Amino acid sequence: MNMDRRSFLTLAGLGTLGAGTVMLAACSPFASTGSSGGGGGGGSTGPVRFAWWGGAERQRAYLSGLEAFSAETGIEVEPEFGDYDAFQERMTTQMAARDVPHVFWIPSAAVLTYKDAGIYRSLEDAPGLDLSIFSKEDLDLFRLGGDLDTLPKSLFSPVTRFNQTFLDEAGATMPESPTWEQLAQFLKDYAADNPEGRKGTTYGAYHDMPFELFLRQRGEDLWTEDGRLGASADAVAEWIGWWEDLRLAGATTTISEQDGVSPSWSMVGDKVLATFANSNHIVDEAMSYPDYTFDQRDMPMLDGAADGYHFVYYSRFAMYSGVDDDAVEAAGRLMQFNLTSLDLLREVGLSAGAPPNLALLDEYEPDATPDEQKVIAITREIDGKKKRDRFEAPAGSGDWRNIMVRELEKVTIGDTSVSDAAQNFVDAVSVEIGK
Repeated sequence: MNMDRRSFLTLAGLGTLGAGTVMLAACSPFASTGSSGGGGGGGSTGPVRFAWWGGAERQRAYLSGLEAFSAETGIEVEPEFGDYDAFQERMTTQMAARDVPHVFWIPSAAVLTYKDAGIYRSLEDAPGLDLSIFSKEDLDLFRLGGDLDTLPKSLFSPVTRFNQTFLDEAGATMPESPTWEQLAQFLKDYAADNPEGRKGTTYGAYHDMPFELFLRQRGEDLWTEDGRLGASADAVAEWIGWWEDLRLAGATTTISEQDGVSPSWSMVGDKVLATFANSNHIVDEAMSYPDYTFDQRDMPMLDGAADGYHFVYYSRFAMYSGVDDDAVEAAGRLMQFNLTSLDLLREVGLSAGAPPNLALLDEYEPDATPDEQKVIAITREIDGKKKRDRFEAPAGSGDWRNIMVRELEKVTIGDTSVSDAAQNFVDAVSVEIGK
């Protein structure tokens, strides 16, 4: 594996994660008494190591699915999982030791960082992986710099989510296809008029994918094709200013009420009418408040928005470049199982997003839960819209969300102006990428 010190130092995470093993079919041709590592050394290999992140319910669902995979194929799987931060820390350590799992999910900010570090194996010729489930056009969209070395495990988009129960109680209706200004006024009116003291929304300027959509409507991109920050200070200031206008008007929960600028949904979900989110979040977050009905729709738009501003985010997974040759087919079959198994999809559901294999989504749809039906509906709607190219976060940009939160904190306590915070954000992120 080609990893230099600079590549390693750009990887960041917090915490640790545990690992377990699904020990089925010990007679598997891919199992042995040798090392289970995939570090590219010689000799026999052990189980196929599979790494992902999520909470306890997702872990349980994937473990059940992996048991079915092992029973069906005779391939032993060693799962490695943890929460999102712990996953990243574990991957950093494993990459430094050249001991990366055979198949692994990729954190959004690390797609190109991991590629820079050389840990992806080309999937063009991977045995066990049948790429014919995707069209040539789809495969071209999945490529990074022309290379097909990752595939989407799921897809989702930014949306406006709202509490339909609260709307019904207020006798109100969410405006259809509102502009940003129209939505802001609606949220202000709701906060002013409802007797329960609820707010229109959380203070949500930290939302990353809605922020990216906001930029794209203005003809800018969060990241450029050549690996730079594409957001101008003026556009960032417009975004922060939109949220500050709502906060100062009393239409958002206060920073104290939501315990910071990036609140936990469990703290604020019953205090607000609407919030911005990723389209898949409704699956888990609606479960936190079973007495309420939630719905979601496309984001507000700018008058004269740039063509093709919509985007679908590909949450990717990959095969390690150091997988031993005699384990590649097993790793490919595991990736294929993730992409095509209806049984696995029934276990894990759509909490991580809709499958990129739309034929599989068609099969799953009749049995989807009501909230999953809403994920499917908005996925199909946005997937059908015109979309210009979108570029992944460049190596070195992994801290950009923390930089945004830092500047938002200074704005909300009055330590800096919106324009200065926007310029500080642009400068700091640009410096980080350039290191």
